[in-house]
Amino acid sequence: MSIELLAPAGNLEKLTMALHYGADALYMAGERFGLRAYAGNFTTEQMSKGIAEAHKQGKKAYVTVNIFAHNKDLQGLDDYLRELEAIGADAIIVSDPGVFAIARRTVPNLPIHISTQANVTNLEAARFWAEQGAERIVLARELTLAEIKEIHEQVNVELEVFVHGAMCMSYSGRCLISDYLTGRKANQGECTQACRWKYALMEEQRPGMYMPIEEDERGSYIFNARDLCLLEDIPALIESGVKSFKIEGRMKSVHYVATVTQVYRRAIDSYYKRKAEGKEYKVDRAWWDELGKISHRPYTRGFLHGPPGQEPDVAYNREYDFVGLVRQYDEKNKRVQVEVRNRILLGDILEFSGPDKAAFLTVANEMWDEEEKAIEQAPRPHQLIWLKSRFPLDQLDMVRRPKGSGEEEYLKVRIDPSHIFYLDIILEGFGHLGVPTTVDRQSGIVLIRTTKDTRPEVIKILETLPWPTQLYNSNEP
Repeated sequence: MSIELLAPAGNLEKLTMALHYGADALYMAGERFGLRAYAGNFTTEQMSKGIAEAHKQGKKAYVTVNIFAHNKDLQGLDDYLRELEAIGADAIIVSDPGVFAIARRTVPNLPIHISTQANVTNLEAARFWAEQGAERIVLARELTLAEIKEIHEQVNVELEVFVHGAMCMSYSGRCLISDYLTGRKANQGECTQACRWKYALMEEQRPGMYMPIEEDERGSYIFNARDLCLLEDIPALIESGVKSFKIEGRMKSVHYVATVTQVYRRAIDSYYKRKAEGKEYKVDRAWWDELGKISHRPYTRGFLHGPPGQEPDVAYNREYDFVGLVRQYDEKNKRVQVEVRNRILLGDILEFSGPDKAAFLTVANEMWDEEEKAIEQAPRPHQLIWLKSRFPLDQLDMVRRPKGSGEEEYLKVRIDPSHIFYLDIILEGFGHLGVPTTVDRQSGIVLIRTTKDTRPEVIKILETLPWPTQLYNSNEP
């Protein structure tokens, strides 16, 4: 049986995207008793709808009830748990022993998963929760691969581990920084992620003189937790006996949820396919490229192989802007309808991608609104527009735009279509100074990805080619 891929669902749209992009199960929170009070959590009606949609697709849905409760917080908990059982939740995720006890007494047939906030770091703790009736344990992020394997071998309980997402600076997320700085209680669902803010040092005898901790162009961070990424460790984790791979991020964007879920779906499927063929698992460079397109901190493999510091040896692409979702495709006119999420301008370089297709680039040379009126920009969120697309697209495919502030820049070139192949060979011969991507083979439009340093050299090469090459600004028609 394939390992479960468990994705975050901060709201109904994220739930829909997670399912569409390959999640086997989802975890969500109601408006009470969870540790993400600002995640756009679900009403009971919304949870019921989301759970029903998951079940319709043969997937599962878990609900977090992982608050660290004070006496007053227990009021109404028993009724809430009965509601979750009634709407079909497949399990609840719990961290507090008191909440666990009430759940076992109130809804004895509803499976319970032990949250990572319960700090299960050893086999005796795992055995304790298994003996109490827990079906699954979400292990602490601080465990090594060897420790995970030992717990699996000695305790009869399902194990779940985080494989991707934000890392907390405090042990298994038990943190008081937010409480002290903002008054919002992290352990009761109100964390402001204060450990990820910008900070500076101030010397005692020099009040008001702030000394920044220089780190990179994005800012200075004293705590600066990296983001977990265990893409390379999928075989070892599956073979260690883990039951479920969990992606962090109920407060993250639709773009994040879809992209990360899709990458791990492809990686897991690739592992099983290659294993069946007798081949070794291999991380596809395209997966790293995808993970480089979302907003993220530098990646780390956390504690899996010992003390933190084993960062993946990979360079990261600049981020992309998530600018829209595909709503429908007009096959007759070769057009795609896009729901705008971030402003789109005429001449923009856009990338389309989906769960079952390779990403491709295009240029927004023509754009129309819902009334078929030609427009030069689409500035309003949720505005519906039409764009030309030579390839068919599916509902919920994503539309992204490479950020213009990164190191890479695109040159837009028009050449004779019969010479596109030779252009690739020539640029390769010059040490890959530029990477061409065909946008429209019929018209001969090519986008060449360069850096600020290589751009002048690529232009020189283009100007000396033995056939006509038109180089022009990407904002030109």
